[in-house]
Amino acid sequence: MASHEQSYRAGEAKGRNQEKTNQMMGNMGQKAQAAKDKAQQAAHAAKDKTQQAAHSVNEKAQEKSGQTKEKASEMGQFTKEAAQSGKQNTGGFLQQTGEKVKEMAQGATEAVKQTFGMAPQNDEDKDYYPTQHGRE
Repeated sequence: MASHEQSYRAGEAKGRNQEKTNQMMGNMGQKAQAAKDKAQQAAHAAKDKTQQAAHSVNEKAQEKSGQTKEKASEMGQFTKEAAQSGKQNTGGFLQQTGEKVKEMAQGATEAVKQTFGMAPQNDEDKDYYPTQHGRE
């Protein structure tokens, strides 16, 4: 009977060992699941932070882009106004120059006419230009 009792105790020990093994495996499974869940949460949090950072960078880039566009627009407007002012100033200068050239040409024409005796005789001119070719 000793062998029957030994066999019984061996079976009982084997059952206890198996139960402990199952408990340990269950605990390890739970701990592994907890570690997996924690890793997923960390990965999700990192993903959220990355998305927030990317969104923030995108917003700042759009803001800077808008500011750059605004500055470029202002510079374009300034350039346009400066060009218009320059055009007006150039137009005025050219007009004045044209009038001076016209006056000089008229003066030269009058001088040539007087030289050849073709100028009209005014009372004022009689003192400076004597009568020529039978004219008075």
